[in-house]
Amino acid sequence: MDIQNYKHHKKILVAVDCIIFGFDGSELKALLIKRGFEPERGKWSLMGGFVGENENADKAALRVLHQLTGMKDVYVEQLHTFTDINRDTAGRVISIAYFALINIAGYNRQLEQEHESHWFPLNKMPALIFDHKKMVEKAKGMLRQKVATHPVGFELLAKKFTLPQLQNLYEAIYETELDKRNFAKKMLSLGILKKLDEKERESSKKGAFYYVFDAVKYRKLESNVLKFI
Repeated sequence: MDIQNYKHHKKILVAVDCIIFGFDGSELKALLIKRGFEPERGKWSLMGGFVGENENADKAALRVLHQLTGMKDVYVEQLHTFTDINRDTAGRVISIAYFALINIAGYNRQLEQEHESHWFPLNKMPALIFDHKKMVEKAKGMLRQKVATHPVGFELLAKKFTLPQLQNLYEAIYETELDKRNFAKKMLSLGILKKLDEKERESSKKGAFYYVFDAVKYRKLESNVLKFI
């Protein structure tokens, strides 16, 4: 193609928007910010930004995530590209959406005031700007698909966890109650959880044993199709 042909096409802005999920032990939540500029200044929004001239979309998403959470080692995955012509009221903007999973306990809360951010349960979210609600819904659907066959759910938990805590997570993701005995049996049968000698005793006098996710064992079984639920 003749390079002169490029000059005849109008330039279009490319942005990234990040759906950040966290789990507080009972509810699945999304991290939102108060938008600090027009249009829609002061309204709730996903954290996002434009892709820089010298970075690709993945690097832009990681930059945005670090700015908001203070975390670098974050599970993040590209979700979908949103291209509706009028999706942004300020102009023609294509947005590449990413979803991220973080442990809320590791989140840098000092950044909350800087970005006016807040964790909202998914069933109690405020109105969002543009098509951000559609992004959150699509990310929730993708998360449900992923945790069924991949161990990404462990990204939302502390390094060590109990089986009841793990069950609480899956119940929050799928918004349904699971049978305690069947859930524990299923998870232990996968062979990817390592039982510790330590117990969590705050929830009950008897206490529940802690487990950790065994990434080494999982990699050996990764070629098989595992079903977590």
